[in-house]
This record gives sequence, C-alpha cells and structure tokens, in this order.
Amino acid sequence: MARVRTGNNPLVVAAIALAAVAAGGAAWGGWSWYGAAHDGAAAFARTRDDALAAGEQAVQNMNTLDHRKLEQGLDGWEDSTTGDLHSQLVDGRSGFEKQIRAARTVSTAKVLSGALTELDERAGKASVMVALRITVTAPKTPPAVKESRMLGELTRTPEGWKLSALGQAPVGNTAG
Repeated sequence: MARVRTGNNPLVVAAIALAAVAAGGAAWGGWSWYGAAHDGAAAFARTRDDALAAGEQAVQNMNTLDHRKLEQGLDGWEDSTTGDLHSQLVDGRSGFEKQIRAARTVSTAKVLSGALTELDERAGKASVMVALRITVTAPKTPPAVKESRMLGELTRTPEGWKLSALGQAPVGNTAG
C-alpha cells in the first residue's frame, strides 16, 4: 500500500484550515444563538409583543359590534376584558343589547397602528395606545367613518393579556 504524504500537499493543508475555521464558526454561531435564546431581553420582547397584540385585538373587539350577531359580539367584549371593565360590561349587557337592537347598527374597527406606552412585566400590567378606523353603518344612512385613538390598560390573566380599562385618547392641537 502506498503512503500519501500530506505535509507538503497544499490542498490537504487548505482543507484542514477550512475545516478548523468552519468548526470555529459553528461553535461561535451556536454560542451566539444560545445566548440570544436565553437572554432576558428576548423574553421581555416576547412579552411586549404578546401584550401589544392582545391589546390591539381587544381594542378592535371593543369597537366592533353587529346587531345581527349581537350575542357573539358581546361575548367577544367580555372575553377581551377583565376587572372592573369586565364587570361593567357584564352588568350592562342587557342595556347594550336593547340599545344595539333598537339602533340596528353595525360597527367595524380596523387597527391602523398600536404601541405599548408602558409595560411592567413583574406586576402584569401594561398600557397601550391604538389608532383605529371605525365604520358605523345604520339603516338607511351611508356609513360613517372616523379615526379614533384609544388608550387601554392591560392586565395579565391566566388566559393572557386583557383590557382592564379603555378610553379615548385626548386630542388637541400641539402647535405652539
């Protein structure tokens, strides 16, 4: 059997060098990935994204109601809320039903943008601002479209983030 000399063969030397560089790159990449996956900032970012998504959806739900699907819409309101806001909706449900059935309106909301303005991960509290385009259609009238900014308070529950307060954001002239 013939013996191959590798010491002077430039291709073998280059292949060994490339393998060493590749192994080092793979080790560095794995270490970086592990560090990013277990970084506290990544977990905080996931919590922030979850709270924002839940807040946007809840605000949209609270501004969408169809008299033809009233039970489903009011159930959505209740599913999106917690605390005092939830209690107010449950307590006032029969009144809401009468008003919406009498008005025969359909309101739909579309989220234009949203942002968390505060997040206290330890306390399970967050604040959200959501810009919406709301379309209200009543019988025998053209749809009315308005843009609105809502401020909401979120509370983390075992089912996820839910609205615990909701109101209009103040609108004013910021020009000096």
